[in-house]
Amino acid sequence: MRVVTGVFKSRAAAERAVLNLRSISVPKDKITVLVPGGTREDLQSVPIGAAEPPGIGKALGGVVGAAVGLAGGLELGAVASAFIPGVGSVIAAGLMGAALLGLAGGSVGAIAGDALENGLTEGLPEDELFVYEDALRKGRTVVLAFSDDEATAESARHVIEAEGAESVDAARQAWWMGLRSAEQEHYSSSRRDFEQDEKFYRLGFEAALHARTRCKEYDQVLAEMANDLEELQQRYPDSDLEEPFRHGYERGRAHYQGLCNKRGNESVASPDH
Repeated sequence: MRVVTGVFKSRAAAERAVLNLRSISVPKDKITVLVPGGTREDLQSVPIGAAEPPGIGKALGGVVGAAVGLAGGLELGAVASAFIPGVGSVIAAGLMGAALLGLAGGSVGAIAGDALENGLTEGLPEDELFVYEDALRKGRTVVLAFSDDEATAESARHVIEAEGAESVDAARQAWWMGLRSAEQEHYSSSRRDFEQDEKFYRLGFEAALHARTRCKEYDQVLAEMANDLEELQQRYPDSDLEEPFRHGYERGRAHYQGLCNKRGNESVASPDH
């Protein structure tokens, strides 16, 4: 499954993008909108609709609802809500958004197995989730369009760009630049060259924020970290990458724990409507 993502400073622009995605026949169950803070009433203007495949609400409600705690015990359908560490309250419109909120919640370890058994997280951009969270933390609105073919994905990309969205790659770079100075200062204490090691340090940092591992205890993620490191060593056989990757991984875990320790409602910027 292909995923096209746009990060919007204005929710109004995000809503226009959703309307235009529907106009090019992107199915409403393949569009998701993530909005920081607010209430379900805030999303009434988002034109997605409440249709869902038979039984999917019950399946998601059992897997995700128990993990993230939906307001009022609402069965997951068109709209879901959750509290995300470091972000605060997040509202998701669209079926895929419910699964994303489940992956983003603090109980991800508990839901991963059951969710996978039901195929509910297949195709979700788990390795980009921390980028969406950073955007939400800044008060942005995130729109995702899922497509089974490249032609539709390309059309969706044009629609999202036309409304002034920032790409997920640009948002990822902005996220790192916000952290880079502090990480460079910290890494300098190891007497290694940060500029030389930055690529692998950052890869380790990002790997630690993957939705499947970040909520687990350190001894539970050692195997995943070793696998990531092995794959990286195969790609860059002549690089001295193990120490910067491991150092970055540990810092990424510490960074996420710091977000978990914050009161989320205080960390979310006011969105621009």
